Amino acid sequence: MSLAAALALAATTPFADLNAIDRAVADFTGSPMGTVGGATVPVDKRLRLQPCVNPLSLSWRTTRRESVVVQCPDAGGWRLFVPVQQDSLGRAAAPAVNRGDAIAVAIRGDGFTVSQPGEAMESGAVGEWIRVRLASAPRASADAMRAQIVRPGLVALPLP
Repeated sequence: MSLAAALALAATTPFADLNAIDRAVADFTGSPMGTVGGATVPVDKRLRLQPCVNPLSLSWRTTRRESVVVQCPDAGGWRLFVPVQQDSLGRAAAPAVNRGDAIAVAIRGDGFTVSQPGEAMESGAVGEWIRVRLASAPRASADAMRAQIVRPGLVALPLP
């Protein structure tokens, strides 16, 4: 979608789509709402947030993964904190990627994405940065790189 089209859509939409925010949080955590690792409740439907032209930014608020920060990166944008369901021991979710898993390593740039098979060298949950190596790299190679877990089986390396 072009910037002009996004601006036109934002101008016709009075408020941000709160259901889309709930879906983005579920995609980010890798767990549906109401389950361990997912949002405890939906975003309050009474909120009247300005629509975002740019994609939402999601991150963990703390290393304990008790909540997700959802932020509109536009100038004058907003920020929400969405609580995450913990298990009885205070843990959020099982790893989305385990050490040794075969994964797809996606390299993302401005307007393109290229992916290649790889292997996870560490375990982690969605949103975490782990060490990975490309499948084409020699096994004894020290050419590990850090990538962010997008979902089970997929990590991404954003280009600056």
